[in-house]
Amino acid sequence: MKAVVDEDRCRGHGVCCTLCPEVFDLSDDGYAVVRVLDIPPESEQAARGAAMSCPERAITVG
Repeated sequence: MKAVVDEDRCRGHGVCCTLCPEVFDLSDDGYAVVRVLDIPPESEQAARGAAMSCPERAITVG
């Protein structure tokens, strides 16, 4: 499973980082980035929750 952040939609709210810090982080510019190529199985549910909680719907997980 992988995660992708749409750079055009992300506004840097940081919800994803709060809910799933093992997968998401903020760049130096303050926008979400994916920290891992493949989401570990134990983090899949948290990553899905982070995607669903994104106010801009900028995250795709699949």
